[in-house]
Amino acid sequence: MADLQTKVSTVNFKNPVFVASGTYGYGTEVAELADVTDLGAIVTKSITRQPREGNPPPRIVETPSGMLNSIGLANIGVEAYIKEMVPLYEKLDTPIIMNIAGSTMTEYCEILKLVESVSSNIIGYEINISCPNVKAGGMEFGVDCDLTEQLTAQLRKRTDRLLIMKLSPNVTDIAAIGVSAEKGGADALSAINTLVGMSIDTDNQKSNIHFGYGGLSGPAIKPIGLACVHKVYQAVNIPLIGIGGITSGSDVLEYVLAGAVAVQVGTANYRDPDMGKSIIEELNTLLDQKNKTAIAELVGKLQLG
Repeated sequence: MADLQTKVSTVNFKNPVFVASGTYGYGTEVAELADVTDLGAIVTKSITRQPREGNPPPRIVETPSGMLNSIGLANIGVEAYIKEMVPLYEKLDTPIIMNIAGSTMTEYCEILKLVESVSSNIIGYEINISCPNVKAGGMEFGVDCDLTEQLTAQLRKRTDRLLIMKLSPNVTDIAAIGVSAEKGGADALSAINTLVGMSIDTDNQKSNIHFGYGGLSGPAIKPIGLACVHKVYQAVNIPLIGIGGITSGSDVLEYVLAGAVAVQVGTANYRDPDMGKSIIEELNTLLDQKNKTAIAELVGKLQLG
């Protein structure tokens, strides 16, 4: 059996299969449906400064080989998260990475400061920079190099824990955004967040998502995710976590070859909350078949031409 251990900056994980933000709740809800101890890590749903009810329905719709969602960052807010969820993590053997979202730089920093002020076994933070910055006219943090670097630098000052910036594919040059996050002090990058998409009901001539646009995820976006990871891998010197359309051990290997040291399984969790376990088992089988003793041997080994 191959060694599946992987390292993201200074943090070691027993395997590279994590679950993605927004697809596993706060990390505690699936105990009766899956053995979370099999996973490399759990990334929580996005937590904001204040509670959010999210967008009105309909806010999820299936698409060919994928799913559109416009949840609107529904969550209990950071103060309730600290009080209700953080203590439960003491009972989990699986590493928890907290996902943070905000509408201003101050909001991101306040959330991080509040969590850092209490004792917890959270091992790091993934920062959702696909959020509109209200002080910049609604521009997303993650589409602007300067904003990305500034936000990363401010968060870096406030924590020694693992700091992962989550990159959006809805940009002109994702590698440039990755470089800016690295300059700001990020320990690692995760890529990609969802793509902007739409679904229309031709009978009533209305959008199938309340606000029209949603985030596209699932197998349909895997080719884009792979390309983005490879582009960023060639531009930065920090670890990458691949996201987008992963449903099998073979998908994991593709992302690893493109440059990722770990991956996040997202949409597939809705079909089977224990999908991570089967992916890990298949990954082991594939590595044995390829006579590889460790998955780390394959990181970034894609050959072009």
